Amino acid sequence: MKLSSRLDTIRNKVTTHYDHIWDCCCDHGQLGMALLASQPKSVIHFVDVVDSLMVELEIRLNKYAADIQPQWQVHCMDVAHLPLVNDSKNLIIIAGVGGDLLIELVRSIYQYNKDADLEFILCPVLHNHRVRRELIEMGFGLISETLVKENQRFYEVLHVSNRATQSLHCIGSEMWDLSNTEHQEYLHKTIAHYKRMEANPKCSEKVSNLYAHLLN
Repeated sequence: MKLSSRLDTIRNKVTTHYDHIWDCCCDHGQLGMALLASQPKSVIHFVDVVDSLMVELEIRLNKYAADIQPQWQVHCMDVAHLPLVNDSKNLIIIAGVGGDLLIELVRSIYQYNKDADLEFILCPVLHNHRVRRELIEMGFGLISETLVKENQRFYEVLHVSNRATQSLHCIGSEMWDLSNTEHQEYLHKTIAHYKRMEANPKCSEKVSNLYAHLLN
């Protein structure tokens, strides 16, 4: 199954072994199925709150991956209450949801597992600056970040951990390659977006100025 550019970017960030990989808000399970092939020694957990999707996905997994059934589990549950496996290496992937919901999910997982080593790959649909700011507040550091364009939309893919020592920046750092015209396009669109928001008298933040500094 060919993955989209966004999901392929996420898969390619999984370069080390994890005992458990949690594919959250997994929808039709494309990413998790790809990880079954690329991470044969990991247990892949498919997690979504939509019961009908999980029933359909489990039928497909039983059809195409029955011979490796110990390698996968399906959970119909709220991602905020993930049953992380203690004393094991867990990777949590949350993609395809809005920034506000993503923040809520990460914060809940963080609050329930404050003493655990937490590692996330995140790809919010919107509000990347807010997501980054909240992650910084919770003490997460950067492992890697990538900017990807898919179907005329841009996505920031963040690999973060509460044990990483590299600082996470609210406007991004290593993902930028401003010799790339697509990166220039995204930067100008982001600045224009925040300038429109800042035109509202109720908006006190000047986020556009932070991004504008990247042009200097």
